[in-house]
Amino acid sequence: MAKRTIVTLPGDGIGNIVLNQTLRVLDAAGFEGDYIHGDIGWEFWCKEGNPLPQRTLDLIRKHKTALFGAITSKPNEEARAELNPDLQGKGYVYSSPIVGLRQKFNLDICVRPCKSYKGNPLNFIRKGKGNTFEEPVIDVVIFRQNTECLYSGVEWTNPPELVYKALMSHPKFVENFGGVPVEEISVSTRIFTKRATERILIAAFDYAEKYGYSSVTVCEKPNVIRETSGLMWRLAKEIQKSSYPGIKLLNTNIDAQMMWLTKNPEDYGVIVAGNMFGDIASDAFAGLIGGLGFACSAQFSADGIAVFEPTHGSAPKYADYEIPIVNPIAMIESACMMLDYLDEKSISVKIRRAVAEIILEGKTRTYDMMKMTGSQEVVKNGAASTIQMTDAIISKIR
Repeated sequence: MAKRTIVTLPGDGIGNIVLNQTLRVLDAAGFEGDYIHGDIGWEFWCKEGNPLPQRTLDLIRKHKTALFGAITSKPNEEARAELNPDLQGKGYVYSSPIVGLRQKFNLDICVRPCKSYKGNPLNFIRKGKGNTFEEPVIDVVIFRQNTECLYSGVEWTNPPELVYKALMSHPKFVENFGGVPVEEISVSTRIFTKRATERILIAAFDYAEKYGYSSVTVCEKPNVIRETSGLMWRLAKEIQKSSYPGIKLLNTNIDAQMMWLTKNPEDYGVIVAGNMFGDIASDAFAGLIGGLGFACSAQFSADGIAVFEPTHGSAPKYADYEIPIVNPIAMIESACMMLDYLDEKSISVKIRRAVAEIILEGKTRTYDMMKMTGSQEVVKNGAASTIQMTDAIISKIR
């Protein structure tokens, strides 16, 4: 098969480390990749006043597929202070480049699998009957609407007169906030549209049908957030009834779901939610399979652009270690999602099998898997470095 062109976006901190090691794994597994570097992240904010340069957007638009590492984001005041002096005071405002990517390309469907590996010492364990312990097998895939909800960026502090008048037209606002001075009010809007909500629901049902999951669970809060969560639940019922009658539709409130995920996580398969609640649920389920070192994701647009990334941050405190210590598996798993998307499933199977063998064998474990506090000393104390973990996975592939 011809080489695939992949835009690589290392970003900040450990992003460059885990991305480079993942490319080694892809090469060892036989993936024919032509990698093109894209500039993104804090360095370009500081130098150019833009953490997501137009040249990078052009690369992604042209080549369609990107592997993304990690991003550093800071509050506005800190961000402005780190701008190149020539750029300060010129009206530059920092915004997260990963949120920018989602909005520029309408990467509205986010998929976050949370699947446990046998033998992972970080897997969730609960008490069983008597003095026994149980380790349920977790196989949850969360579909998160990725461009709307509270992350849409439509918000104000001291809202302008037109917005304030609109708010005052709602009796609940008048009752609860009508006496608050406008300059003391901050407002973030939670926006759901029918089109985007239908797309994420259909994607979730399609996935469940394709991969044999028996149910789809809507995880929102329609009993309280009636207009937005209520829209998703109403549409889910319509879509299930008309197109997926063989798949059971369940409904959980986000707060109750956070309780139930540690009581019976094996009961859940495909979960679908809006942006904020999907973010919460995916991180919570990731904690049951070992944490962010095992949490991968993919983001898709309607016109064929796809970005694959681990859900961990840039961890700048670890970025400059002489021997890198971070767990590369989340980034490797994200690359496997990319391979599945590119119909290179024989290669992704090979890589996932190698990762599973290393975890089950238990001889090579990064500091998080050994429950150590991250420091440069962990390698001396028996933890595998990032490179050693990658080497071990490659050895199983070969």
